[in-house]
Order: sequence, then C-alpha cells, then structure tokens
Amino acid sequence: MNPKQASSLILLICLVRMALPTQAQTLKDATHAATGLVQSITNGSGVSVSNDEVTKGLREALTKGAQTSIQKSSAINGFYKNNLIKIPFPKEAESMQKTLAAVGMKPQTEKFVETLNRAAERAVKDAAPIFAQAITNMTLTDGISILKGNTGAATAYLRSKTNAQLKQQFLPAVRNALKEVQITRYWTPLADKYNRLPFVQPVNPNLEDYVTQRALEGLFKLLEQEERNIRKNPSARTSELLKKVFG
Repeated sequence: MNPKQASSLILLICLVRMALPTQAQTLKDATHAATGLVQSITNGSGVSVSNDEVTKGLREALTKGAQTSIQKSSAINGFYKNNLIKIPFPKEAESMQKTLAAVGMKPQTEKFVETLNRAAERAVKDAAPIFAQAITNMTLTDGISILKGNTGAATAYLRSKTNAQLKQQFLPAVRNALKEVQITRYWTPLADKYNRLPFVQPVNPNLEDYVTQRALEGLFKLLEQEERNIRKNPSARTSELLKKVFG
C-alpha cells in the first residue's frame, strides 16, 4: 500500500467512527418513536409535560374522579335522588308496575324502587380498593393514550380494567344490601299480586343481577362526569400538576 492509499484508508476510518454515534442516536430515536417512549409530550396549551408528570397527573385525576364518584353515589339518595343514575323498575316488569299502579298499588311500587337504589348506594362503597389497584397499575402508554384520548378515555380505561372484578365484588354486596333493606318484603307481594292477575305474563327478574349491573353503570356515569369536568373546567384542576397536565 502506497502512502496515498494509506492516507485515504485512515481518512475513511475516521469518517466512519465520526458517523457511528449519529447513527446510534438515529436508531435510538427511531426506536423511541416506534414505541412511543418519548421524553415528553405537549398538553392542550402546547406546554411540554414529562412522562413522569403525565403518569402522576393521570393517576391523580383518576383517583380524584373515583373518590368523588364513590362518595356521591354511596351517599343517602346518591342513586335514588339522582335522575342520571336512579335505578328504575326492572324493564322486564314495567308492565307490572303500570298494572299495579292502576289498581291502587303505586306507593308500594315506589317503595320498591327506593329499596333497589338503597342497595346500590351500599354496594358501590366496595369499589374504592379495586379502582385504586387499577390506577396504580396504569402504565406510561396508558397515560399518554388517556391524555390524548376523548373526554371519556380515563373512564373507559378504568372500566376495561375493573368492570369484571367490580361485578364480582358488587354481587354479594348487593345481595346483602337487598336483605338489609328487606327487598322481598316489597317485591314478593308485588310479584305475587301481579302474577295472580288474569292474562298477564308472570315476572320474576333476578334482582341481584339487575341492581348490580345498574349500580356499575351508575358509578361509571358519575366517573365520566368527573373526568369531563377535570378536562373542561380549569377550576376542577385542584393541583399544579393537574393544571399542567390538562392545561
């Protein structure tokens, strides 16, 4: 190898070595872009929010929404006096309700509806630890998806992570609550009276399943309401972190 060829080879090696860090960084950036592992994102106001702030902010928002929803729904009249989530007469027995009201038993049917809602108010108290676990398990990917999602994204996340477990937890709680409010004291006479009427289809809906499902639906409706409030109403962002993340 002559001196000129040797010089060219040395120059080529130097150029390759200089390029390697850039190529490595490019590969790293491409990997981050492909997996969503960015160092920060921007909120609705264009302010940069770090990954850690996104995760902590969403957990705080979910915790706040869950606590408020449980507190509202588990209070006396939390279901019964809230038309958004009030549990009505079972759909399978709507004709029964109308028929009994027509024969002078409207007060009894209204008392029955009240007992259904009282059972739901007692059952939703058991949601707190299940929500807390799902919030703790939320990942960065979940947080970014929720933050960039629609106004019900956080509620949808909690529903997907907790619905089956909540139903399993609520069912015995509803069963006990229905016993405590003596549901059979109101339901059995109504059903017996109705089923003895001529030309009617006998009814006997599963009240435990019915109240459990409606209690879940009501709780998530309130949670979505709280989420929408935090997203849309600046005054609902009660910490500096929430203001930054949702600003």
